[in-house]
Amino acid sequence: MLMTAPSFAEDTLIDTEGGPIKVETVAGGLDHPWGLAFLPDGRMLVTERPGRLRIVTPDGSTSEPLTGVPQVFAKGQGGLFDVALDPAFASNRLVYLAYAEPGDGGAGTAVARGKLGDAGLDDVQVIFRQQPEIDGPYHFGGRLAFAPDGKLFVTLGERFQFEPAQDLANHLGKIVRINPDGSVPEDNPFVGQKDAKPEIWSYGHRNPQGVAIHPETGKLWESEFGPMGGDELNIPAAGANYGWPVVSWGKHYDGRAIPAPPTHPEFADAIDHWNPVISPSGIAFYTSDAIPAWKGNLLIAGLSSEAIIRLTLDGEAVTGEERIPMGTRIRDVVQGPDGAVYALTDEDDGKILRLSLESPHG
Repeated sequence: MLMTAPSFAEDTLIDTEGGPIKVETVAGGLDHPWGLAFLPDGRMLVTERPGRLRIVTPDGSTSEPLTGVPQVFAKGQGGLFDVALDPAFASNRLVYLAYAEPGDGGAGTAVARGKLGDAGLDDVQVIFRQQPEIDGPYHFGGRLAFAPDGKLFVTLGERFQFEPAQDLANHLGKIVRINPDGSVPEDNPFVGQKDAKPEIWSYGHRNPQGVAIHPETGKLWESEFGPMGGDELNIPAAGANYGWPVVSWGKHYDGRAIPAPPTHPEFADAIDHWNPVISPSGIAFYTSDAIPAWKGNLLIAGLSSEAIIRLTLDGEAVTGEERIPMGTRIRDVVQGPDGAVYALTDEDDGKILRLSLESPHG
């Protein structure tokens, strides 16, 4: 496999509440990288939104695009999104991709899986397609997370269509839960309900772009873009309705008010929200001792906020927040096997950044 050697930029230091954090550039030259997953050998699978999947080594060497990646709808916010490894990857080599799939009726978020070979993905199959397809380049969702029981959660935006997020007969504005082969788990909340898509786990979402499994409870946590204001952090429960577009902590782009969630107690409310927005994308729980002050915290990749947002937690309550300024749009955050935090920058010349605690000895 052809590899491109890295060109390292100078390290920078950021003062944080947990001590000085060193930021290194592991790799550059990536076109709007979107998702990152670590392979068991320490290499990284990285997606680029225009439709490329690459392998990056710990020293920053970057492969040629892997073969077998499905064709993507790469307009606007569309493209190749998240990447995840099967829980049994060591034995089955299965890799999952979320992406915007072009179709006759528009585009829709889809999930495909294939076996990772020497130069690409083999035996690629589409295991899920968002229905209906929609014209337009916005609000695809596109994050993936495997739960401890082996089920796969997929986030789906409402494609800037608003009302369909409340309609169980479509996949827009939903989080879905499927088996690794795309079949429907028998214990999904809407299985057997007339006029409801059986894959749906929760609904009333706007554009959910971050998901992570809590390391102790096994529950799904999710970050979501609000409209003008009102970005959210949720713990999506089975069958719960999160209210969009009926309620929001934000308002419409034209300034029209939207009722706040407490006015409609029938909807589940966010555990945290932001005004002004942070534009939350990928999220990750930090579980390592490598940065002691961050252990047990939730990290959020901020796009318009150009920051990593660190939340301290007490159970399911947010007790504190620190914004770590990165000076560029951050699309994803992932804890590496070395305990460092790896972040993707959302740029034409996108980078993989590595954040670690600066040694007191330099």
